[in-house]
Amino acid sequence: MATTSSEHIHCLIVGSGPAGYTAAIYAARAGLNPVMYQGLQPGGQLTITNDVENFPGYPDGVMGPAMMEDLKKQAERFGTDIRYGIATAVDFEAHPRRITIDEKLELTADTVIIATGASARWLGLPSEQRLNGSGVSACAVCDGFFYRGKDVAIVGAGDTAAEEATYLANLCSKVYMIVRKGEMKASKIMQKRVLDNPKIEVLWHTVTDEILGEHVVEAVRVKNVLEGTTRELAIEGFFVAIGHDPNSKIFQPYLHHDDQGYLKTLPGTSKTNVDGVFACGDVQDFTYRQAVTAAGTGCMAALDAERYLAALGD
Repeated sequence: MATTSSEHIHCLIVGSGPAGYTAAIYAARAGLNPVMYQGLQPGGQLTITNDVENFPGYPDGVMGPAMMEDLKKQAERFGTDIRYGIATAVDFEAHPRRITIDEKLELTADTVIIATGASARWLGLPSEQRLNGSGVSACAVCDGFFYRGKDVAIVGAGDTAAEEATYLANLCSKVYMIVRKGEMKASKIMQKRVLDNPKIEVLWHTVTDEILGEHVVEAVRVKNVLEGTTRELAIEGFFVAIGHDPNSKIFQPYLHHDDQGYLKTLPGTSKTNVDGVFACGDVQDFTYRQAVTAAGTGCMAALDAERYLAALGD
């Protein structure tokens, strides 16, 4: 599809969410006239999160979508030009950098801040999506508190699943860990923590058949793949911990990244290997993946962009 060049942007922010909006706030206040394209999911993963209780400044908690709307309004207040659109291609060898929006609009930019986040992998069950935010979650650290003293289940077999199962066991009465095979992929030390925890019951050779409940999670039906038998477990929380995929595919030909696709930044900064291109939030954070850490790196990206432009004498 042919592209049409229409605009040169001083500071382009690709993606929204806590990282993107925070970068926009700082960049706008610094006079960088930022333009943000919000991406496929404006506001990021928090728009499908009901209650957020661990972000500073909200003593009574806040609904995820409301929090993202607050950040958006704050960015707009300082002059950020927030637009709908998805970055579909980039050319980071060109000077200035080139970015294509929605496969047809070609922009050039002096600086680019990438805040495209990461997407949780899901099982693909209709009930999983229907009850997302009503008992189904992809973040135990974010939502585990709401299930204190309750029975929950978590699906996954890697280090993240083992870590989150252990975390949930500190809060919940019972944790069922659903593992498809007869072994875990987690490190030996993490497996030991799971197996030694009396609150965690590992269901080997087991898959999730269906999550049950009309409006909230009430139970999960699981199937033993060796025996072909099913059973229902009464639970109130269902956690999916089978990994995340960073939304970085279009940037990978130009930017250094790890084997999972997370963008690499110079330690202690948001700088990528390409001058004037910065990365923040979950697209470069495979460790913490929290709203508050994403916001922090968004601040870093805007400050790094401002200093980069200043060094050019702009």
